[in-house]
Amino acid sequence: MSSPRQTPLHAVHESLGATFTEFAGWQMPVRYSSDTAEHNAVRTGAGLFDLTHMGEILISGPQAAEALDYALVANASAITPGRARYTMICNEAGGVLDDLIVYRLADQEFLVVANAANAAVVSAELAERVSGFDAAHSDVSDDYALIAVQGPNAVAILAPLTDTDLSSVKYYAGYPSTVAGKDVLLARTGYTGEDGFELFTSPGDAEAVWQALTTAGAEHGLQPAGLSCRDTLRLEAGMPLYGNELSAELTPFHANLGRVVKLDKDADFVGKSALAAVAEKPTERTLVGLTTDQRRAPRHGYRVLDADGAEIGEVTSGAPSPTLGHPIGMAYVDREHSKPGTALQVDIRGRNVAVQVVELPFYRRNA
Repeated sequence: MSSPRQTPLHAVHESLGATFTEFAGWQMPVRYSSDTAEHNAVRTGAGLFDLTHMGEILISGPQAAEALDYALVANASAITPGRARYTMICNEAGGVLDDLIVYRLADQEFLVVANAANAAVVSAELAERVSGFDAAHSDVSDDYALIAVQGPNAVAILAPLTDTDLSSVKYYAGYPSTVAGKDVLLARTGYTGEDGFELFTSPGDAEAVWQALTTAGAEHGLQPAGLSCRDTLRLEAGMPLYGNELSAELTPFHANLGRVVKLDKDADFVGKSALAAVAEKPTERTLVGLTTDQRRAPRHGYRVLDADGAEIGEVTSGAPSPTLGHPIGMAYVDREHSKPGTALQVDIRGRNVAVQVVELPFYRRNA
């Protein structure tokens, strides 16, 4: 069995006292100080993340846009150079193989960013799906390190290090830029519910960029942040996690993300007929938010029960919310029990704990 891969920032994480975990074949920092401290830093100041484990696939050529129109549920042709789009790649039955961000770097060049656990599957699927077009597929994951700075102070931290006017960088945009004198793809995206930026650097430049951000962030409450707080941040923001809220057995419509499926685009695409059928009839189960004033948090896999104790769903994600001060969770429940305000129960280790259905997201930052 091969050892997990290390990111170009591994020595930096070690020097910061990180606790590591193996994730998707990588040795990744799970925390540096405490989960709550890192979570709160992102909400009030800023957090610095190493996301090098993500996968990057380049699709280029005269028919790159058409190829992605066929391969993904998005209308890639409508993405203008310099902009990005959240989308999904589905199977023929409409099930989600992964959720993705697609950056249009130029007229004939797109960068597809996949979740670490699914990077190999996405790369292989894209290679097969674009093969019938005048387009080239290249897995360029090894060409990038990926650093994210997330939080209300992200602009103040990054601005002195780049010549790019950050006020002109829109949400879901990505531009060639420099940070600390190093070439980067600077993107205004994130997975925390906060404003922030993701910086695609060469592996050799990653440490210099990380250290420059650390120095610039010292007066702005910047802290290194690991995978553990990233999970509670995205949960508060109601963002889905593959393997929890998304899977090959569930369509985007199950997760209330049917908006990403562009059934009206001219191109046929993988899973279109199945997704069109799902769009016509509401799914039996749907994703909801749950809150409780009890101490114990609902967790992945726990049963959701109605007021009479009948099983009507399953928790997909749950944790105590550092920002809100009480436990929260997401769950798939029968649609008849999905109305906000509905009183339900969760079986937490043999004890039925009262919960209430609420609208997602749990947390929304001030604009």
